Amino acid sequence: MEKLVAQFPRHISEALEIARSAELSGLKEYSFTNVVICGMGGSGIGGKMVAQWFSEQSKAPIYLVQDYDIPGFISGKTLFIASSYSGNTEETMTAVQKAAKLGAKIVGVCSGGELYKFCLEHAFHVVKVPGGNPPRTMLAFSVVQLVNILSNARIIPADALTKIDKCRNLLNKELVKIKEEAKKLAAFAREKQLILYSTSNYEAVIVRARQQFNENSKQLCWHHVIPEMNHNELVGWGGGKPSHAAVFFVSKFISERNKLRLLITRDTVLQHTPHCMLIDGAGENLFEESFYFIHIVDWASLFLAELNNADPIDIKVIDYLKDQLSKL
Repeated sequence: MEKLVAQFPRHISEALEIARSAELSGLKEYSFTNVVICGMGGSGIGGKMVAQWFSEQSKAPIYLVQDYDIPGFISGKTLFIASSYSGNTEETMTAVQKAAKLGAKIVGVCSGGELYKFCLEHAFHVVKVPGGNPPRTMLAFSVVQLVNILSNARIIPADALTKIDKCRNLLNKELVKIKEEAKKLAAFAREKQLILYSTSNYEAVIVRARQQFNENSKQLCWHHVIPEMNHNELVGWGGGKPSHAAVFFVSKFISERNKLRLLITRDTVLQHTPHCMLIDGAGENLFEESFYFIHIVDWASLFLAELNNADPIDIKVIDYLKDQLSKL
């Protein structure tokens, strides 16, 4: 797992090469009225990131599906992107088959499996990525392919991949600082109830953080976003305890009002627990800063796994669930 996390910047480069050679002819000819990205867990979080990153630039609404069911608005005007690293994700395969019956334009992103076969059999576009690793370690491949597909479909700006390409330079340049922050975060999180906060445009990033602490570190945590949490969860801190530990991901690209809200929220949290940590962002834009936060948490989840005496690769509980479902 450590090797895979260390390869994250390189994965961006490899993913870009796949994107540049991907066969997506014909997507530009369509005038899509909506986009649906379907994916679960490590295969699905990239969709949430891309939808948030380009929410102000997208020419069509981007909707996320993380279930068996699909929205009723899907039609021949829908671009439906099925993202399943293994290609065998049960929920995603059920959803993409339903979307195909409604005439949606299908594009698959996978390493093989049933999704790859399904796309080939029906002459749908499919982008194949390297297989054999835990899906959560292949985030760069997912994100880059999604950005490339949306760019080819003229949903987001044509230069979107160029911005993603620059992210690897920041990660390599700041690696020493990234690992230092990660070690601090892991030590901070040990034996505490971890709570992750950001502003709403970074919700996908902290969802990813929660997933990494869950899967790699074998530790539960939750998340919320500002300003929404100021209208509900903030009151819940009246029952806060010293065992709670809040982490604020502080972006350089947030509004002044939300910056004030974040600082006031931190001061409120400190009235109920001494454990409060701020992680400042780095980078020249939203994309670079997101990857910066992601890499810090990826390393922190490994360092925390070591402190928890946990195996970051182990997902026996998920394997058990899948095994039980296969019998029914």
